[in-house]
Amino acid sequence: MPVLGTVLWGILWCFSALLWARFILEWVQQIAPQWRPRGVVLLIAEATYTVTDPPLRFLRRFIKPLRIGAVAIDLSWTLLLFGTYIAMSWVV
Repeated sequence: MPVLGTVLWGILWCFSALLWARFILEWVQQIAPQWRPRGVVLLIAEATYTVTDPPLRFLRRFIKPLRIGAVAIDLSWTLLLFGTYIAMSWVV
């Protein structure tokens, strides 16, 4: 059982790292809209969006963005990351 827990923890850690990579990629696109990834960064971005899109889309169906004036804050990313960290603490 410890081996299975370690493997599951590693998968969850990789998923949380991909969530952080998505966070960085989305901020870069907000700051520099003309920027487009190329080469190795394009491969990393494609893998990041491929893995993180399905769970985020699922959560976004139920969790609507929080509106504060003209700004909308998407809480689904935060809740998914928080849930991943909770799952990591339960596995170990």
